[in-house]
Amino acid sequence: MNKHALLHNPESRYCFATAIDEVVIRLRTAREDAEAGLKVRIIYGVKYDYQKERFTAEVPLKYKDELFAYYEVKLKIDDVRFVYIFQLEEKGKIFYYSEDGLTDDYKYEDCFYNFFQLPYINSNDVMPMVDWMRSAVFYQIFVDRFCIGDEDKDMSYIDMKWGDKPTPKNHAGGDLRGIIKKLDYLKDLGISAIYLTPIFESDSNHKYDIKDYKKIDPQFGTTDDLIELVRKAHERGIRIVLDAVFNHCSKEMEQFQDVIKNGSKSPYYNWFIIDGDKLNTKKRNYECFAYCDYMPKLNTACPGVQEFLLDIATYWIDVADIDGWRLDVADEVSHDFWRSFRKAVKDKKSEAVIIGENWHDAYPALMGDQQDGIMNYAYTKACLDYFARECSDAEAMSDKLNGILMRNMEQVNYMMLNLLDSHDTLRFFTEVKGNKKKLETALALTMFFPGTPCMYYGTEQAMEGGYDPDCRRCFDWNEANWDKDLLNHIKNLVSLKRHNKLLQYGDVEITSRANRLVVKRSSNGESIELEITSPTEYRINI
Repeated sequence: MNKHALLHNPESRYCFATAIDEVVIRLRTAREDAEAGLKVRIIYGVKYDYQKERFTAEVPLKYKDELFAYYEVKLKIDDVRFVYIFQLEEKGKIFYYSEDGLTDDYKYEDCFYNFFQLPYINSNDVMPMVDWMRSAVFYQIFVDRFCIGDEDKDMSYIDMKWGDKPTPKNHAGGDLRGIIKKLDYLKDLGISAIYLTPIFESDSNHKYDIKDYKKIDPQFGTTDDLIELVRKAHERGIRIVLDAVFNHCSKEMEQFQDVIKNGSKSPYYNWFIIDGDKLNTKKRNYECFAYCDYMPKLNTACPGVQEFLLDIATYWIDVADIDGWRLDVADEVSHDFWRSFRKAVKDKKSEAVIIGENWHDAYPALMGDQQDGIMNYAYTKACLDYFARECSDAEAMSDKLNGILMRNMEQVNYMMLNLLDSHDTLRFFTEVKGNKKKLETALALTMFFPGTPCMYYGTEQAMEGGYDPDCRRCFDWNEANWDKDLLNHIKNLVSLKRHNKLLQYGDVEITSRANRLVVKRSSNGESIELEITSPTEYRINI
């Protein structure tokens, strides 16, 4: 047995409560040991009774990635003071795994020194599910390019013809009333949640450089328009999630302008991260997003900044009844701030979802005290490798998807925003070189993979687009140009996700056989299976 591959950490992604009376326990082993028939059992009990009373359960092999195998069991418990060790059986020989590592025997009389434990499961430490995320299908809208709804507004800012290829600074005229106008279209598509890119006052078309966080940009409408959008969306069973750009702001924001004027004497000086007593915008002696000098970074470790941003987070829940926030550049913002943010948002609306933008393993932010899930770009990359670049076969894809699931707790896996593309990537349809069967097959996988699917606007019309800004083209509302067959196939896949309980609650098993990728979701003796025979072919077995 490869003991170097063994890994278990209590109170982590390897050991967590899903309810006050339910725990999930995982053990990592070497893949080759699992394939050679290694058996794993858990010997568990109550902390203060463990020397005299113990229970044993099999821990089934659940997931395999390229190097490791993961055994997992979910146990119902009667006492919140939960302790345990593992018993491993290899070719008839028994070993034990505890905090002392792998040993030939285990002395229960000394168990208080070295068993694993969840010492006490406090109810407020159990990460809750945002239950509506299980059945949700998101639709991301880049507001300026979706639809013009207000025909009476000042159009003087529009500098491109609808449908022309955009440049980084073009304005096409899409607005909130355009989204209101198309809510019935989205409902018919099966969409149950909309994620909007930023809508607050800004000079850019993308609005990621915000001047006033409490003002809807006039190009997009008014506060009343947002209130109407949320109300009419809710009437159709659609939720609205806004984009929180809290890592940085616009250099035109009044607080930053005050620092430009008054330097270290400004009451907002500590709101930003500045080298020296005065701002020098030409030499850029302040931190900013990437290398964009027009987007100064907010110091989210500063109490004043935290108070300012927390007020914004709850303000729009109060005013418009929004259903959550997507957090821009979440991985560069203070963890301390996100903890306060979560408490403020959840206290205001417990079912509001918090989705971080993090392109990597975000486990430190997904332990129950910060974000519910993230935009799952690891899933995006896996799909690009398998469907677009074809540098990954079914076995490698199975390994990758299993590895992604093992990054987080079960609750988090069901709240990840699984996407094929976004406003920050090339269009997936362009990546697969215009192959509609690859696009459809990838969407089928997205509906079956645990988590919440998110389609970028126009995906259902096989919209093309290279890297930013080409991925931000205008939606084509001319139905004569639509592929109705593809649209109907996508509607059927969305409907399956929205209405099949197995795809919302079922356990998942991802395997490969005969170079076919198989995703099986099952619960209470029922199952549904997606079998991908090639990047262009799939079938659903019920």
